[in-house]
Amino acid sequence: MLGGVIVVDLSGVKLKVENIVASVDLFTPLNLDEVMTALQNPNLGGFLTALRFNPEEFPGIICHFNEPRVALLLFRTGKSVVTGGKSFNDVQAAVSELVKVLSKIGVKFHRAPEISVQNMVFSGDLGREFNLNTVALALPNCEFEPEIFPGVIYRVREPKAAILLFTTGRIVCSGVKSEHDAWRAVRKLIHELEKYELVGE
Repeated sequence: MLGGVIVVDLSGVKLKVENIVASVDLFTPLNLDEVMTALQNPNLGGFLTALRFNPEEFPGIICHFNEPRVALLLFRTGKSVVTGGKSFNDVQAAVSELVKVLSKIGVKFHRAPEISVQNMVFSGDLGREFNLNTVALALPNCEFEPEIFPGVIYRVREPKAAILLFTTGRIVCSGVKSEHDAWRAVRKLIHELEKYELVGE
């Protein structure tokens, strides 16, 4: 107890990765028609559950992987976006599978692909309920419009992040690029909740 305020025991708060969005640079231009033909070959693209390429609607190939369960967007520039991964290993595995196929159809790689995490989404539970009207009135940098969305949106400036807090104590943290930054952001939220004595029994 600190000044009558119950301190949230962080050891009981677990953060779970829900989604990783990463950008990938293969450093080589691609002929997407040839790539699409290769990926449609079950001997080459058998790891895919779905595949789509309609350049009139979207300028890239959309691939859905069976394992890991991620989606990958591939563009003529050799740039790509991977989303849906639960770990960085998922992203790496998808890129590795793609590189194997491209190598088999003659694409030359002058350097290893560069993978950059752009956004990570975590979920967690603070283990107690909150009166969101009170939270929204007391906390700075937050929004609460219950007729539009049932959670408080708390914005952290450093590290830059947005945390959704629900009545049940469930949280969703997005906008960070590492688990370390997610924890920093969540700790700042908990500090604010304690400072304004919003952490109740």
